Amino acid sequence: MMASRHTVLMRLVASAYAIAQKAGTIVRGVIAEGDLGIVEKTCPTDLQTKADRLAQMSICSSLARKFPKLTIIGEEDLPFEEVDQELIEDGQWEEILKQPCPSQYSTIKEEDLVVWVDPLDGTKEYTEGLLDNVTVLIGIAYEGRAIAGVINQPYYNYQAGPDATLGRTIWGVLGLGAFGFQLKEVPAGKHIITTTRSHSNKLVTDCVTAMNPDDVLRVGGAGNKIIQLIEGKASAYVFASPGCKKWDTCAPEVILHAVGGKLTDIHGNALRYNKEVKHMNSAGVLATLRNYDYYASRVPESVKNALVP
Repeated sequence: MMASRHTVLMRLVASAYAIAQKAGTIVRGVIAEGDLGIVEKTCPTDLQTKADRLAQMSICSSLARKFPKLTIIGEEDLPFEEVDQELIEDGQWEEILKQPCPSQYSTIKEEDLVVWVDPLDGTKEYTEGLLDNVTVLIGIAYEGRAIAGVINQPYYNYQAGPDATLGRTIWGVLGLGAFGFQLKEVPAGKHIITTTRSHSNKLVTDCVTAMNPDDVLRVGGAGNKIIQLIEGKASAYVFASPGCKKWDTCAPEVILHAVGGKLTDIHGNALRYNKEVKHMNSAGVLATLRNYDYYASRVPESVKNALVP
């Protein structure tokens, strides 16, 4: 009966935290076993591994068991089947339940929420051993807005030697804040752009060049790029192309917005996350921790014209 005194949203976030940690353990386990089970989905840069499949089954089944009225949308197109009990996580992160639920979300019902799941963001990098690019993303939306999110980095700290504790989990709720990391900003006047590593094209390049950057970081994973913004490694995330999906941006957007940043499409429109929405972010992504207007003003008209929301 204890759980009933907590709001649906905070119980869901507390569960998603534990479930994301479990998924991170699964992701590490697949590499440790040595067989990634790689499948090409639509092209050589669009891959799926055994870790994507197992992590999604774990996340979606664990959430659905505990919150049967949720709408859950996952990246991987998997047949619905009985999931092995050892993939189920029914714990919750008690620290989150100690936090107050923002009053505007205190009466939300389970059936009003949509959860967007990317079980392994940065799959291509995962297959190439660029493990710091990899994240597990669980984003929670209400009335089309991303309002809560959890990001697990399974390999956080992996270059710190054999005895390092691997992994960390970042979480946030709009109106409450974001937790699990140290907020830093890029030095004033520096323009460091983070953009795609494996999905570049002329539009992306033209848009990045127009920002007149001091440096360009080409890395994998939308989750990873937002973490670069909140940890002071990059000042803007620019992706002027379709390709990124709602499950890539939902959780990271919350973390960024909770600390005063901004994420939109290339035209400056807010992204929508209601269950009927198309999955593709067809007008790209522009995100910053600070100085959003500076970067938005530099997006070329030719790029805007080419990207239809």
